[in-house]
Amino acid sequence: MRRSLPWLIALVALLGLWTWTQRPDTGRLHAPAPGANSVGGSVPATYPEFLPREAHVVLERMARGEPHPYRQDGGVFQNREKRLPAQPRGYYREYTVETPGSADRGARRIVTGGDPPVEYWYTQDHYRSFRRFELPAPEVRP
Repeated sequence: MRRSLPWLIALVALLGLWTWTQRPDTGRLHAPAPGANSVGGSVPATYPEFLPREAHVVLERMARGEPHPYRQDGGVFQNREKRLPAQPRGYYREYTVETPGSADRGARRIVTGGDPPVEYWYTQDHYRSFRRFELPAPEVRP
């Protein structure tokens, strides 16, 4: 038993570390109310109606260049399902859209195309279907 105790402690520590890295960030941003202006008018304030409020948070975070809560966010989306137009590897990036009540990342994602992004896609069913959308032009204040 004495020989296995250090291994057991190390295993519990690694499991705890892995669990901690899988948790979403607790300091979430909140999207503005529909029609409200965002910080300095540099971030779009309105989004397509089909996007859930949690997607607004992701888009705001992207516009501000802030980190995302999941380590997979910003990673290459490989388009294995071939439901988006064919592009070279690395063209598409994916971001988690939180699903209230889900114990994991859920099925909702925003996929962007280009660097910087010039295309935006939303899936609510983990890549089975996509809906393309555009962001409104940022409001410019004098």
